[in-house]
Amino acid sequence: MRNGNLLGMAVAGLAAGAVAGLFGAGGGMVLVPLLTLLTSLKEEEVFPSSVCIILPICVVTLAVTAAVGTVSPGEALPYLLGSAAGGFAVGKWGRNIPVTWLHRGLGLLILWGGIRYLC
Repeated sequence: MRNGNLLGMAVAGLAAGAVAGLFGAGGGMVLVPLLTLLTSLKEEEVFPSSVCIILPICVVTLAVTAAVGTVSPGEALPYLLGSAAGGFAVGKWGRNIPVTWLHRGLGLLILWGGIRYLC
């Protein structure tokens, strides 16, 4: 990853962390558009950068929720294992997915999630 606009990266990370903390998920939905808008990252760098930024957000969120007793790490383990397997598979083979498809897929997920929560 090239050095992009550091302020833009910080703002994008802050927004993703706030969204993840408030809603329990969705940081990547904020992060991808903000990294595209606020940094000089190339299209091919935005999605992998987003994944790298989301990992520490997820670790902090798990630690905080475990500390306040919302969820125990044992209860989260099946989800952690499944997401680790999915992340590994996409990390290994996801480079072959065209960026346009990734944008459309993310857009559809955002739309589906929004409709689901509004209805």
